[in-house]
Amino acid sequence: MTSQGERHDELDFEFLGNREGKTYILQTNVFADGEGNREQRLHLWFDPTQDFHDYRILWNQHQIVFFVDNIPIRVFKNMSNIGVSYPTKAMQIQATLWDGDSWATDGGKTKTNWSNAPFKANFQGFDVKGCEVLQEGSDIQTCASHKYHWNTPRFWQLDPVRERQYEIVKRRYMIYDYCADRERNPTPHLECQK
Repeated sequence: MTSQGERHDELDFEFLGNREGKTYILQTNVFADGEGNREQRLHLWFDPTQDFHDYRILWNQHQIVFFVDNIPIRVFKNMSNIGVSYPTKAMQIQATLWDGDSWATDGGKTKTNWSNAPFKANFQGFDVKGCEVLQEGSDIQTCASHKYHWNTPRFWQLDPVRERQYEIVKRRYMIYDYCADRERNPTPHLECQK
């Protein structure tokens, strides 16, 4: 999902290329007010090319949660009260393919075999539940209303079952977290300075 413009907001699910026989890597990223570089990567516990899976994002004024098959794989809390930018702009959904050979595949050693084109993505059961904003600049405050179930207190934090699932995912499958990358982020983002 992305908004428009230089200071855009964006929430990403990104499947990174892999070498034959290697586990697939899923990367998530959060941009707020044009600031990104908040990548997290994890090995998937399944081959995403073999069957359909559910990928979902819960986004409200308290947190953003990325889910795979109803299991939380990433939580980004709203910490705007301490100066952390948080996505607030209206967004649209996009599906794209782009060349990340220079960084996304083991340091650029593996290259995309473009002779395998056309590349395809198939969607099944695609559904969007959201607050419709008809034009850029519209008042989106109504989108924070409790008339939308995802804004009710039940969705302000993970419940104990989902919290345990999330901890397991982080411990078993996460392979990169921008908060731990001191080489790339010598001065960690505010949300990482817990």
